[in-house]
Amino acid sequence: MASSVGVDDYALTRVPDSARYSWWSVAIQRFGQVSALSQFLLGATVGFGMGFWQAFLAFTLGSVILELITILVGVIGMREGLSTSMIARWTGFGRGGSALIGLAIGISLIGWFGIQSAVSAQGLVSLIGGLPEWAWALVFGLVVTAIVVRGFHSMAWTAYLTVPAFLILVGWSIISELSSHDVGALVSSAPPGPQLSLLEGTTLVAGGFIVGAVITPDMTRFNRTTGDVVKQTLVGITLGEYVIGMAGVLLAHAVKSAEITTIVTSSVGWVGLLIVIAGTIKINDWNLYSSGLGVVNFIGTVSGRKAHRGLITAVLGIVGSVLAAAGILGAFSDFLTVLGVAFPPIAGIMVAEYFVVKKWRGELETARAKGTVPEDAPVWVPATIVVWVVSALIGKFVEWGLPSINSLVVAFVLYVIAGKLGLIRGVGRSRTADADPVPAV
Repeated sequence: MASSVGVDDYALTRVPDSARYSWWSVAIQRFGQVSALSQFLLGATVGFGMGFWQAFLAFTLGSVILELITILVGVIGMREGLSTSMIARWTGFGRGGSALIGLAIGISLIGWFGIQSAVSAQGLVSLIGGLPEWAWALVFGLVVTAIVVRGFHSMAWTAYLTVPAFLILVGWSIISELSSHDVGALVSSAPPGPQLSLLEGTTLVAGGFIVGAVITPDMTRFNRTTGDVVKQTLVGITLGEYVIGMAGVLLAHAVKSAEITTIVTSSVGWVGLLIVIAGTIKINDWNLYSSGLGVVNFIGTVSGRKAHRGLITAVLGIVGSVLAAAGILGAFSDFLTVLGVAFPPIAGIMVAEYFVVKKWRGELETARAKGTVPEDAPVWVPATIVVWVVSALIGKFVEWGLPSINSLVVAFVLYVIAGKLGLIRGVGRSRTADADPVPAV
């Protein structure tokens, strides 16, 4: 039954060289993640409280931070060909810690999947009606689920269609709105709302995509070289942040409001409808995809049985769609925010282990030469759990600086120190039941 529901897409094994894609194919999907309607809202929020050039500096600093994190974590994914939650087994967390990461990714992203479906439903009701909001949420969620069940290949073709469509339609909408304003005057105008500091603006930019940066290996495991990871990151994040974000800044100055998403999606009739559809599909498919990978790893770790990615994705997509239709996902927003604080330290620990401490790096390299994953992994790494919790708490409660970056940097430093002191030690060993050779394609 499970094998007939989509493709497994190497959920628990390495992606073989024969199944990898050109950097441009992956870059389009990365750009699709960043260039969402939410990016307009981010740009408008920053522009409402900052002048154009100050906002430009905030986007520059935030983008550099995101690109550095994304490249480092992405290179790990490309080299090992493994998903984020699988790599975590041998980058400091052990099998138990990776299960917690998989569960956190699964819950967080299926929550955002439902929220995006609900937001799209609201837009579709206001633009064309026909069905009640709950029905549109259900339909939209199930359509995206059908795409994701078919795996990376299906999502790549979806991105080829939706990303250009989104850019063309949004460009049309922006030009329509800004044509009645003097752009030069907008660039030099004072912020229309309460002023934001450069630190606050940079925090908004960096924090807006930090979770996407952390789960980068889910995507870059399909890349071929380190250069491909660098190129796709620079193109995807730079264009996504600047083109969409700075357009949001200009629109905020033009309409003297941070609530410009409605203007973009409704000012040009049916174009607004297509913007809603294209803009949501191309980010929501990755929400569901990474959620499925995380839950597959969690199930495999807890039960010792290999769950099929396609089947798990279908179940999660249906659950997320039903929750969106029921309108209860709003109650999860605080919980999702808390999970978001827990994500940045994961990247800090993974980078510290893989590039500096290298406690389990040799096991990964030996297995990679054989086309497998390591035969076993530590069950728990207590020091890592302590570092993770302490760093997340610092990100949550320390008000100075950028919360997400604070927690990430603290996690990196604490893990390196613990490694130098010999505190990074695994407790128990658990056989990797899915340590099978990479299948031929």
